[in-house]
Amino acid sequence: MAFLSFVGRVLFVSVFVLSAWQEFNEFGVDGGSAAKALKPKFNVFSKHLTTHTGFQVPAFEIKFLVAGAIALKALGSLLFVFGSTLGATLLILHQLIATPILYDFYNYDIEKKEFLHLFIKFTQSLALLGALLFFVGMKNTSPRRSSTTKKAAKTKTT
Repeated sequence: MAFLSFVGRVLFVSVFVLSAWQEFNEFGVDGGSAAKALKPKFNVFSKHLTTHTGFQVPAFEIKFLVAGAIALKALGSLLFVFGSTLGATLLILHQLIATPILYDFYNYDIEKKEFLHLFIKFTQSLALLGALLFFVGMKNTSPRRSSTTKKAAKTKTT
């Protein structure tokens, strides 16, 4: 059972590992294609956030956001494979930050092709988030074996 759990975790994080690897290889000095694709989406998200909450997002280079996403995915995946809740928490943090920015279906009309594409990706990302939350919940509620508690040896009666 432990082996199957390990294989499941490896298959699960393959999505994050492959994404981080691709972004790392394309990073370059300007953040690569990920930064170019993220910049307009982040600007729109920042304007929405400022409009609806009054919170002003500080200005920074998008390549640092991409580098942070790569680090969260890589480190979170590595820790998650070995069953760490810290790894799952890092991946949850990545999903909570990246999902509403990358899959901004709410900026498109429902009849447009982009709306459906982005909405499907958004719900897939929510499914990954749900699986991570399930993992953390199961880790926190499963009974732990205590190596210090030993049962008393039974005595033989003759």
